[in-house]
Amino acid sequence: MSIFTFHDLLTHNLTSRAEQTAVIDGERQVSYRELSDQVDALSTWLVEHNVNAGDRVGIYLRKSIEEVVATIAVARVGAVFVNINVQWKLSQLEYVINNCAIKTLIIDGRGARELRTSNVLSRLDNIIVKGSSSSYPKYTAWQDSLAKTSVIDRPVINTGLAALLYTSGSTGQPKGVMLSHLNLLEGARSVAKYLNNESSDRVLSVLPFSFDYGLSQLTTMFLVGGTIVLQPTFMPSEIVKTLVEKNVTGMPAVPPTWVQLAQYLQVQNIEFPRLRYLTNTGGKIPDNVLELLPDLFGQPEIFLMYGLTEAFRSTYLPPDMFNCKRGSIGRAIPNAGVYVVDHEKGVCGPGEQGELLHAGSLVSQGYWGNPEVTAEKFRVCHHLENVLGEQKVVYSGDLVRIDEDGYLWFVSRLDSMIKCSGFRISPTEVEDAVSASYMVTDVVSYGVEDRELGQVVHVAVTPRDSSDFNLDVLRRYCQKHMPSYMQPRTIHVWDGSMPRTSSGKLDRPLIIKLATDESAE
Repeated sequence: MSIFTFHDLLTHNLTSRAEQTAVIDGERQVSYRELSDQVDALSTWLVEHNVNAGDRVGIYLRKSIEEVVATIAVARVGAVFVNINVQWKLSQLEYVINNCAIKTLIIDGRGARELRTSNVLSRLDNIIVKGSSSSYPKYTAWQDSLAKTSVIDRPVINTGLAALLYTSGSTGQPKGVMLSHLNLLEGARSVAKYLNNESSDRVLSVLPFSFDYGLSQLTTMFLVGGTIVLQPTFMPSEIVKTLVEKNVTGMPAVPPTWVQLAQYLQVQNIEFPRLRYLTNTGGKIPDNVLELLPDLFGQPEIFLMYGLTEAFRSTYLPPDMFNCKRGSIGRAIPNAGVYVVDHEKGVCGPGEQGELLHAGSLVSQGYWGNPEVTAEKFRVCHHLENVLGEQKVVYSGDLVRIDEDGYLWFVSRLDSMIKCSGFRISPTEVEDAVSASYMVTDVVSYGVEDRELGQVVHVAVTPRDSSDFNLDVLRRYCQKHMPSYMQPRTIHVWDGSMPRTSSGKLDRPLIIKLATDESAE
């Protein structure tokens, strides 16, 4: 059958792969047929409880089969799924409910108990609670929502709104990125093509479905009829255990996870006979860690990627270029237009750097309820009018460099460049140089105002081995290997793990704030 909508990703597997395992959740697993039966039942409940096309439905569940069922069922009835990471607190949940006018919420028992004291409770018409049979008003137990199934005849078109993914920026509250069914399907087709995904693949799902990269594991596996293996924790030992025991073939993660896994595997002797590929996005992996990954994981194919929620995925580096272009974010993915533009000089050539712009069917519909910011981020670029006409592009806010072979290299966020003594310094360049000392794991670099030099460099670091860490030795290393204007004026030694965002990335704004407050004290 043809695949036009998010729900079709499930149903197209029922003709020839109905008994294939669709989702593994710890010791539980469901086939495509079993998953479809649950989706049909929940879809029936949603229709009977007046969830209409276009309504936003919040899903606040731990990674589980139930979250997969809920996500697909909401799309099935033409409503908009809003996956909210369970690491977010009640205040953040309340913000999302208010921001996009959620009337139906699917939540776990812990969250349901907290919600009883919330002001948003009165705004909700329906609440499905996983793991509870509570008779509390408005609450329906998960099992009761699956009690019956009826035929649903509600047409859904591929340009319709399918999902809101809330993404945090450097300032302000999170913004809901609007993704159509077409956005999600085109992203899945493109990624599955360059990863060479097949029905025999088992891909690990570490990242939340509220993160576009995490949702991609679900869409690509269902597109090809593969299996998604849910991994609820970020602990390196648990991830490694799942990779081996569940015969995982594909492992996606973000840089902090790769750093922790590399550190763990350096003192372990573990083989991954089924692991075919690794993928990374969400930031740059330190080069010293990149160098270790092939040997630690048994020489898998390694795909270095770049993407943004507003355009899903933009670029990837083919595995056969890993050694000669290690650290590059590669070139455009299939069916995407990617351009590097200097806003004064125009389209960039080899050796030049500019902002990365993205065009094509993966570009989202903008931000929910925020037309001003949408117009600022999604607009026509006059330097590209001869190529794209009046087609809007998404401005990434990321500065990249294009090399002599046409491959792209991430430089910095445009709003985070450090300016010291007339030099423009990329925080990423500083972080790479400090990481190369092999004395630290996580590194965050940023600029601090200075009366004489404009700004000076500060870094926050997590020691690789706190019992053997010497700050003076790290300072001397920086003096030896970095130009004077790039050397950190202050090195903040972090006690314990650095804060992460809900998608597993380093929470740079919070880290910088805490380190800055420490300096002020």
